[in-house]
Amino acid sequence: MPLTVDLVYVCENILKGRWRLSYHALQRCDERDLDAADLVSSLMDGEVLEDYPDDPRGSSCLVLCKLPDGSFLHLVCGMDSDGWLIIITVYRPKEQKWADERTRKKV
Repeated sequence: MPLTVDLVYVCENILKGRWRLSYHALQRCDERDLDAADLVSSLMDGEVLEDYPDDPRGSSCLVLCKLPDGSFLHLVCGMDSDGWLIIITVYRPKEQKWADERTRKKV
C-alpha cells in the first residue's frame, strides 16, 4: 500500500473501481447539486495543489478539478485502511480563502 496519496494513486484507484465517497462528501455533493460521476472523471485530469502526508487521519491531498461546465472544484482525497481511495470532501474554492482556483490567500 502506498504511503502517500498522490495523483497516480488517485487515478489508479479510480480505474480499478477502488474508490468511494465519504458520507461527508456525499452530503456536500447533494448540497451543491454535484454529480459523483463528474467528480470522478474530473479527478483523472486533476492537479494536486497541496499534500497532507502527516494528517493524523492518514495521508491525503487537495486536488483541483475542472468540471465539464468549466467550473472548478477542490476535492480532498485520502485512503482507507484497505488502500481504497476516499473522496473526503468536495467544495468550490471561494474568494474569501482563494485568490484563484490554485492559489490560497495569505492570511
